[in-house]
Amino acid sequence: MSVINNIYSYPRLERLDLKNGRYYLDSNNNPVPSVTTVLSKTSKSSIQIDQWRSRVGNKEADRIIKQSTDIGTMVHEALENYLNNKNWNNFSSSNDGQIAKNISNKFIDSGLGRINEIWGLEAGLMLDNLYAGTADCIGIFNGVSSIIDFKTSKKIKKREWIGDYFLQGCAYANAHNVMIETNIKQVVILMVDRDLTFKEFVVGPSEFNSITNDWKNRLKKFHNLFKNE
Repeated sequence: MSVINNIYSYPRLERLDLKNGRYYLDSNNNPVPSVTTVLSKTSKSSIQIDQWRSRVGNKEADRIIKQSTDIGTMVHEALENYLNNKNWNNFSSSNDGQIAKNISNKFIDSGLGRINEIWGLEAGLMLDNLYAGTADCIGIFNGVSSIIDFKTSKKIKKREWIGDYFLQGCAYANAHNVMIETNIKQVVILMVDRDLTFKEFVVGPSEFNSITNDWKNRLKKFHNLFKNE
């Protein structure tokens, strides 16, 4: 079991749902976009999503998205409880509940053993006037200070398909480094799909600065798009 070590204090973020997406209040009470909002609003994949919606129809698309969101939420809550040494096996008897239970079990059996120490779970991070967000897990993974994110998927994704996951992790790491004067340069994505296949993706220091620059460009693009709104 990972060791909980609350050596840092993380802010509790106040969420705002605005027309451009999810925002949070920064320490000056100014609204700043969430990392996921920045990425979704500046992603090229939005065109592909629109094409997919046209192909399957809005009703079916909404059903698929809701199911994926519901399963992901259940899994994240279970993993947070497990890592906090709380009862995590609280799933419903529905089909989605049982899928979430099986995915959570796979994470626990295959994905969490290399988390050596936990500094924060669902930890709020922010950079005033720029962005904010909530990291799944912050701590030490395989001996290295890391941002750790848990992802569920219908099928395991290829590394080249999940660039936005790496951008998200680097955004959180940079906020943490500025807020708390750390030097986190590793991002770990742990993924389990509905076939219970586990996959680990790691961004190390050699890639970190390049991905950080890509994140800064996406952030600039977002603020330019919505600077007058």
